[in-house]
Amino acid sequence: MIPEKLALQMSASGVVAVVTVEDVDDAVPVARALHAGGVSIIELTFRTPGAADAIRRIRDGLPDVVVGAGTLLTARQVSEAVNAGAAFGVAPGCNPTTIQAAGDAGLPFAPGVMTPTDIEIALSHDCRVLKFFPAATSGGLVHLNTMAAPFTHHGLQFIPLGGIDGADLAHYLKSPLVLCVGGSWLAPRDLMRRKDWIGVRERALNASQIVQATRAGA
Repeated sequence: MIPEKLALQMSASGVVAVVTVEDVDDAVPVARALHAGGVSIIELTFRTPGAADAIRRIRDGLPDVVVGAGTLLTARQVSEAVNAGAAFGVAPGCNPTTIQAAGDAGLPFAPGVMTPTDIEIALSHDCRVLKFFPAATSGGLVHLNTMAAPFTHHGLQFIPLGGIDGADLAHYLKSPLVLCVGGSWLAPRDLMRRKDWIGVRERALNASQIVQATRAGA
């Protein structure tokens, strides 16, 4: 359910910044810092009351940034994300009701998978870009390679997330199964609370440089 144009943007970026905004006034500054560091795709999590408003502010203030909604657990949250103008949606799990709601609403959607059964559910809803979560604690690329093996003829692509940081980025990007990597380390809670936008920009720049170096050596 992720259209080709968006998938190409994600692949080109190499990293999707995963951001939780507690203060909606921080939405534009953190997005601006990420963009300045070369990361222009954001998954803004629906873990705080102001998530939908934060998406609206980023879309209105920074049209060059692609902002989607993460941690979508219910059909109601899907509706809120669509009304906020989210460019895509992501979930940590593979709830058929949520996937169907996204499909009905026309929201590009990547459900979360960790088992072959999850993948089968996703495929039954025509989802071929999938969030691999939690990546680190479930076995990393070893687990992903084994889990995805029976489904390679479906052209699946994965967005690993969970327990990954900049030190792991190149390792994941070298896999042909990986479309891009979810980066929650780019704007962690401590930097957000200190409003350390320079620190966020530096992390984004470092990630962008790793992406470029990895792709150049591929």
